[in-house]
Amino acid sequence: MISAVRDRLGSAALARGIEIRFQDEARVGRKGMLSRVWALRGSRPRVVRDRRYGYCYLFGAACGALGKAVGLVSERANTAAMNAHLAAIGAAVGAGACAVVVLDGAGWHRNKGLAVPDNIVLLPLPPYSPESNPMETAIQFLRGNRWSNRVFDSVAAVKAACRDAWERLRSSSDRIASLMRRDWACIPKAPA
Repeated sequence: MISAVRDRLGSAALARGIEIRFQDEARVGRKGMLSRVWALRGSRPRVVRDRRYGYCYLFGAACGALGKAVGLVSERANTAAMNAHLAAIGAAVGAGACAVVVLDGAGWHRNKGLAVPDNIVLLPLPPYSPESNPMETAIQFLRGNRWSNRVFDSVAAVKAACRDAWERLRSSSDRIASLMRRDWACIPKAPA
């Protein structure tokens, strides 16, 4: 991974400081998902499930080494939403640093209309490799602990639940580090 960053940014960027952010998006909707619940042995607890449609998207990017995260809730997953998300990531990058945003191959990640800020470099993952993106783990955590076994009254309630879940995750740098940190994704400091 370090060689890919050097190839794209040059070795001078390593001295300035690089933040590796993993990015992904998730569709969250009224037609929720079921997850396991604690119950007495031999019992079958009842859990409600909504059959109505309506959803929104959570765009998230996090750095496990720093325990920092940036998110955006959008009605659509398209180039405009991705541009807004990239602008938010660019604003959250430390002064003088550069962010390498690792992302999958979704269409809105490769679109010609994508406006990538100057302090961000996009590093696409190989096809069919979701296990290489720790953001998948964070989204599964949110699905299992914040969004499952619930019925939302409206799409506005889904959006509010997404914002609340992301804010809880974002405010816990220890949780972000435990879900997102990968040894192979840490860039060593350049010698002084």
